[in-house]
Amino acid sequence: MHTDLVAALDIGGTKIAGALVDGDGRILARAQRATPAQQDGETVMRAVAEVLGDLAGSPLWGHARSVGIGSAGPVDASAGTVSPVNVPGWRDFPLVDRVRTITGGLPVELIGDGVAITAAEHWQGAARGHDNALCMVVSTGVGGGLVLGGRLHPGPTGNAGHIGHISVDLDGDPCPCGSRGCVERIASGPNIARRALEQGWLPGPDGDTSAAAVAVAARAGDPVAVASFERAAQALAAGIAATATLVEIDIAVIGGGVANAGDVLFTPLRKTLTDYATLSFVQRLTVVPAQTGTDAGLVGAAAAALTRLPDVQAASH
Repeated sequence: MHTDLVAALDIGGTKIAGALVDGDGRILARAQRATPAQQDGETVMRAVAEVLGDLAGSPLWGHARSVGIGSAGPVDASAGTVSPVNVPGWRDFPLVDRVRTITGGLPVELIGDGVAITAAEHWQGAARGHDNALCMVVSTGVGGGLVLGGRLHPGPTGNAGHIGHISVDLDGDPCPCGSRGCVERIASGPNIARRALEQGWLPGPDGDTSAAAVAVAARAGDPVAVASFERAAQALAAGIAATATLVEIDIAVIGGGVANAGDVLFTPLRKTLTDYATLSFVQRLTVVPAQTGTDAGLVGAAAAALTRLPDVQAASH
């Protein structure tokens, strides 16, 4: 039967999802709450506690050996705290301690959501079998994570690989992070849409001004929509090439809502990448869409907790 399971939490500005996951990445039980993102920190924590309470009601809960948490960031894994940009009530919130208390002292592993999706793609998805990979999420924001030497590389605080805030335009627009010309400021969904609207793109009769609507227009050949995706692709290409040049990755995996645009994004991205990834050791770099889908955050949080389990077992021998 199910021997060791892990409890996984995927915490974002919209929803808090939880699951019990087995050693093969299968989700055996689920729970979910809407994130009360504009409420105070204790109200948000209550939603997390309710998700854990639902999971604890499963007959499988007794098999859970640890908890993996992937959270919108920044996170600080070394301190066990989270400060998600889109959840203002949580600033340096001691999430790890609180979850440990609720679960009766289970070990808790915390990583950023970009690192969680990277863990999922390396374990179950497009980066499987690759020892050196960059995985990115391009949606409302742009996040990411790294696999180096066959292992997830979260860094000391759990934020390594955060490609969204590499600057690719020295004199570019100010980014809310405080820097200028960040990948996120050019390539995120809202920024793709903003740029298209500023350049004169007109939405259809439904008034939809999302990046998905811009993608539809780009597929239909609207030159402004095409140009907005080309600009996003160029920013992504520059960030990916910089990362590959620094740490020698051979694959970049892209997920998130904007990746659903398909060829409208990937064709100019692959073309532009050859302009930036020029040195011999980065020329074989491939760019592929993510495979793990909407459960990536949960599967990746579980992966992070599972990779810590052997240390625990080794210590007990």
